[in-house]
Amino acid sequence: MSPATDALVFSEATSSKVFAERMPSGKGGQLPLLMAAVARHTHELIKEFRPTQDDWRKVIAFLTEVGHASDERRQEWVLLSDLIGASALVEEINSRRPKGATPNTIRGPFFRSDVPERSRGSSISLDGIGEPLCVAVRVIDLDGQPIPSAELITWQANAQGLYENQQPDLQPEHNLRGLFHTDADGRVNYRTVMPKGYSVPDDGPVGHLLAAAGYPLHRPAHLHFVVRAAGFETITTHVYDRNDSHLHEDALFGVKPELVRDFRATGADASQTKQVDFTFVMVRARPERAK
Repeated sequence: MSPATDALVFSEATSSKVFAERMPSGKGGQLPLLMAAVARHTHELIKEFRPTQDDWRKVIAFLTEVGHASDERRQEWVLLSDLIGASALVEEINSRRPKGATPNTIRGPFFRSDVPERSRGSSISLDGIGEPLCVAVRVIDLDGQPIPSAELITWQANAQGLYENQQPDLQPEHNLRGLFHTDADGRVNYRTVMPKGYSVPDDGPVGHLLAAAGYPLHRPAHLHFVVRAAGFETITTHVYDRNDSHLHEDALFGVKPELVRDFRATGADASQTKQVDFTFVMVRARPERAK
């Protein structure tokens, strides 16, 4: 028989196998296997839901619209990955840590690497708008020993649930952002304002699709942190306000019990400055994961 007659014929039953058999073996590393798996799962979805040609064209149109909505300032593909839990799952797989260590979460779209260094005890609220909050942080290792000179980057939304780079004309440059270094006891204290929870961007194709499906797009109030120290795995995580009503439905799947804290009043008057304390527990880096 000729190779043409030996080959599998494309049909509903054989579709993904026909695609996989056309992938070259022994080259491309894992890419051919990954593409074959993507095709297999896509074909399974099509067989399960049996879309019409018009339905499938709508899927293609949605993916095209996502691409058109992405540029250097906005990444709609990242938003899609975040909202379907793909980003959180990749993070979960790649940052497994022993019990007691601070877990990672995804960084989110509002991080800036050009954060100014600030002195311990100073305020990162440059406009002073919002309910005062004092943050007390300690950075230790798994044995409970302090980690001095650790780098701590923090950023957050303001009292309206908006980040400084969302409102460049309304908030001061680098508002509610700061870089600190821990003291000899692994401690950092700084002042800020209470963050507000918010809805993820819903003005693009991803938000429109998920909102139409009734999917919750809320993010509970939180502070972001990146903690780095020589010889340790970098921590990228959140600290969440226990009293936020949307804690159970974080759109980016970042809430973990270890990351929830009370943002509590420091005096008898609940309107006084609030306080939150958090201890970051770092893990020594394995050679293949050192950053």
